[in-house]
Amino acid sequence: MRVSIFDYGAGNLHSLAKAIESRGVDVRLETDPSAAASTDVLVLPGVGAFGAAAARLAPGREAVRAALEAGLPCLGICLGMQMLFDRSVEGAGAGLGFIPGTVTRIAARRAPHIGWNTLDEANDPLFAVAPLPIAYFANGYVCRPTSEASVIAWTTHEDDRFAAAVRRGSTVGVQFHPEKSSDAGVRFVHAFLDEVSR
Repeated sequence: MRVSIFDYGAGNLHSLAKAIESRGVDVRLETDPSAAASTDVLVLPGVGAFGAAAARLAPGREAVRAALEAGLPCLGICLGMQMLFDRSVEGAGAGLGFIPGTVTRIAARRAPHIGWNTLDEANDPLFAVAPLPIAYFANGYVCRPTSEASVIAWTTHEDDRFAAAVRRGSTVGVQFHPEKSSDAGVRFVHAFLDEVSR
């Protein structure tokens, strides 16, 4: 199974690639979004700012969106989850619009939201296979889906309750960083890869 990590050009993707490689799959870093869409599994990593990532995605945005619509499995992590949405107040440019909604600044005095937090109402089969009662977050912006039907887990920081994970078909977005969430987070990544490889 070939897993392509779309490299926005910001940050170290080593820990994420290592978590995926431990599953014995072929992991590739792709800077061309159109090439990233021609894979078995696409990973949108959680490093960078929305505007810069949207600019890197723009040349292949329609190709990636079409691949997701056709059923390409995708795991979006933190910023990668936000890229699944329509737009963000963090920066200019369009997201993939695969999950309707916007990304807004977190409504909290202590921002960004960094550290361990609980996951509530984690009701997706992935969480049954790989229980993740707490996870590691590092985000100043949060996803506000148009419909709560796409939300498969929630979390709360101060008084702001927001989507910790979303799903549409074979595409899953997580606001937390599974690759930084200890063994349980890595098991979550593996559970996703196992699910989409069937």
